[in-house]
Amino acid sequence: MSDLAANIARAKSYLARFHQDGVMNHIGGESVAAADGLTFQSVSPVDMEPLATVARGTAADIDRAAKAAKAAFPAWAAMSGEARKALLHRIADAIVRRAEEIAFVECMDTGQALKFMSKAALRGAENFRFFADRAPEARDGRTLRAPDQVNMTTRVPIGPVGIITPWNTPFMLSTWKIAPALAAGCTVVHKPAELSPLSARLLVEIAEEAGLPKGVWNLVNGFGEDAGRALTEHPDIKAIGFVGESRTGSMIMRQGADTLKRVHFELGGKNPVIVFADADLERAADAAVFMIYSLNGERCTSSSRLLVEESIHDAFTATVAEKARRIPIGHPLDPKTVIGPLIHPDHEKKVLSYVDAARREGATIAAGGAKVTTGDLGRGCYVEPTLFTNARNDMRIAQEEIFGPVLTAIPFRDEAEALALANDVHYGLTGYLWTSDVTRAFRFTDALQAGMIWVNSENVRHLPTPFGGIKNSGIGRDGGDWSFDFYMETKNVAFATGAHAIARLGG
Repeated sequence: MSDLAANIARAKSYLARFHQDGVMNHIGGESVAAADGLTFQSVSPVDMEPLATVARGTAADIDRAAKAAKAAFPAWAAMSGEARKALLHRIADAIVRRAEEIAFVECMDTGQALKFMSKAALRGAENFRFFADRAPEARDGRTLRAPDQVNMTTRVPIGPVGIITPWNTPFMLSTWKIAPALAAGCTVVHKPAELSPLSARLLVEIAEEAGLPKGVWNLVNGFGEDAGRALTEHPDIKAIGFVGESRTGSMIMRQGADTLKRVHFELGGKNPVIVFADADLERAADAAVFMIYSLNGERCTSSSRLLVEESIHDAFTATVAEKARRIPIGHPLDPKTVIGPLIHPDHEKKVLSYVDAARREGATIAAGGAKVTTGDLGRGCYVEPTLFTNARNDMRIAQEEIFGPVLTAIPFRDEAEALALANDVHYGLTGYLWTSDVTRAFRFTDALQAGMIWVNSENVRHLPTPFGGIKNSGIGRDGGDWSFDFYMETKNVAFATGAHAIARLGG
């Protein structure tokens, strides 16, 4: 039996429970159907075959989950940081034990390649361990002295929070949001993306089997227009952490305005990778290819614009095109696969529409640009890794987030033009700079409009660092202590150490 055949057989065994039982909501520690009995079908982008019948939550289910989270909050918030630390480490241990199951389910649910999903599951465990170790210090503050006064700051958990996660790498991104919320002492109502709901069910199940008290973590499946909106408007939910597209972030901000929701948004990107002629060009080409074509290009930090110094543009883009053509496309459970199917036929249609737009605007398709129709792959949502050249920064392919394996290359004359091109988009999530000139690196990164920048590197995350964007790419930061700033309120207590003069009013 081949590796692929063996993996498909194991995946079927993991998916059997979802075929049989479906995906229920999880509220107050109990698996429950939607209040009105509504469901929807989850299908695999690999072959468009059904994976599960999923409970379709609405406002009634969100209300029940929010009330469960509110009821569980006092005891969870009062638990010591050391106790939360031990429990979150048990969740991490359980994730590791079930890493293969998580990865295989995620591959079939999202179309992402096992090459990456096997690591994403373990990254989820790492996220829990990172924030577990910080739980005992989450409330720590500062001492600020003034004449005849000592001020002491502390932090307290904000209350029940809503977490809305996307369909790309949903397991890892759910842990990235939920782990710090739990470490801070918040309770959670989680609404995963409707296009990839399976691993969210595994995650809450793992957490409660590890000992998480009932009601601390609640799961409601459904669509943004009903379950999502109800969550962002619910008065018992004190904050919303959201990962997704910028337009949805704007909607959530409006919906949460009446209840003055605190919001944290990790939104879209049209991230530049800027390559100067003095860079290590082979490494830069490999990094550019990795950052757009891995994970099917379906990630917010992908380097979807390639800005290349004019003198090396043609040779460099030819190298990138050749590398793109050699990328293995295939079933996500094949260990050799790098690019699997896109998440859904509607998204595939959107991505391919940019190929037509590129042609109309005069760009050249240097690689890819078509749906894969051969053999079994023709049943799924497979798109070739694509490179556009002869592009301008005012083209749609250079301005809009495509969210697929599509790269747009644009030449620049000098440093000033490179910076102008890099900044001339509505987004500002990440940037990738390749140069051997250290002084240029300092100048350029200082002026580049992005929340995160990597110099001479692809995206290598260090968990204590802040993660987030500017402009239309987001509000707030995740990672390290920045996560606690969102999930907690800061209090100041002032102690008099001497006799202050008190003004008498009258008498």
